[in-house]
Amino acid sequence: MEIQFGRVVYSKAGRDQGEYLAVVGQEGNFLLLVNGKDRPLERPKKKNVKHVGLTNTVLDNGSMSTNRSLRRTLKSFSDVAHENGI
Repeated sequence: MEIQFGRVVYSKAGRDQGEYLAVVGQEGNFLLLVNGKDRPLERPKKKNVKHVGLTNTVLDNGSMSTNRSLRRTLKSFSDVAHENGI
């Protein structure tokens, strides 16, 4: 699966384990990730590729235009995962 701008991933390791984040860039083996709250679009988190799990979802530019819209979109992923016991 290709890692591209807007791809939704989840953290498999670290203090943000279990959180859903969106990809805004890549530097070698590291992804630049945002969630709109702790990691806003202006200050992405650098995380090793092997510490994230990929989903099949890619967000459009509208969902990633502001931190607020990004938070709302990623919250729906967390809610669905919580309902399914993931």
